[in-house]
Amino acid sequence: MFHLFHGSDTYSQRETLAALLAKEGDAAMLSLNTTRLDNKISFSDLQSACDAMPFLARVRVVLVHDLFSSVPDKAFMEKLEAYLPHLPPTTRLIFMESQALPPSHRIIRLADKDKIGYVKKFDQPKGHDLERWVRTHVEERGGRIDPQAAGLLAANVGGDLQALTNEIEKLVLYKKDEAIIESADVVLLSPYAAEETIFELVDALGGRQAARAAELFQEKLHEGADPFYLFSMFIRQFRLLLQTRALLDGGERPAGIAEQLKQRPFVADKLARQARNFTLPQLEQIYRRLLEIDVDVKTGKADLLTALHLLVAGLTVE
Repeated sequence: MFHLFHGSDTYSQRETLAALLAKEGDAAMLSLNTTRLDNKISFSDLQSACDAMPFLARVRVVLVHDLFSSVPDKAFMEKLEAYLPHLPPTTRLIFMESQALPPSHRIIRLADKDKIGYVKKFDQPKGHDLERWVRTHVEERGGRIDPQAAGLLAANVGGDLQALTNEIEKLVLYKKDEAIIESADVVLLSPYAAEETIFELVDALGGRQAARAAELFQEKLHEGADPFYLFSMFIRQFRLLLQTRALLDGGERPAGIAEQLKQRPFVADKLARQARNFTLPQLEQIYRRLLEIDVDVKTGKADLLTALHLLVAGLTVE
């Protein structure tokens, strides 16, 4: 039997591969009996690797990366289809494809028809699926996380599953077995990976680029960002811009801004550039508007998502 893993979520592919190989015996001997091939191989190279007998091990592993993304020629595919049903029982042939293949792909059809292959598609998790991924991986490490914290972590880090795994391990270690991971823990320990998008959004707002601002805002919502998280980022960013504008008006340079605001130099450079798109009175007015939104939402006078849409639209025309 051969395996075909395909799809954009290559991190989960590697996780599944590791779990699969862990069942095949001693890791050191398995490594000696593993052949890795790319999409430039000939069919004879592939067959030779698969036909080789394992050395002092139960199986031989052949990993082929992105073979089908290069669309092998007809002769190659015909030979492969004829060969796969006769794959040696001691060989574990695994195709790893970083792009999704169509259901009509001839190797997928072969696996389904003759039941000689296992096919799994790995889609990059987004939105609620990403939050569910976070909760599952926290639980696998013996931790617990509340839904709001899972949503905040997913919005902070986005679809980089390796980075998410690192943050999860950090949070689980921090909380140990004591209590559930909460939003405050995520804010304390996890970096604002979404910061770059907020910078882009503020750039668009400062440049009065209504279409671009709306696109970036919708993009974050589509990724599953919590509106309360976006609102907190707006408050944070415009507070920094207000402070930066005041320092610039006082003759301060970016290096001094970085020191006074305790920001990294490249962040201070960006803040200085963005702050120049606004006057100090404009930033004070925006910050007052953010306070009004906060009060209106907490007193039930406004819906936060609607208020944020109106804020983004209003800032591009003022």
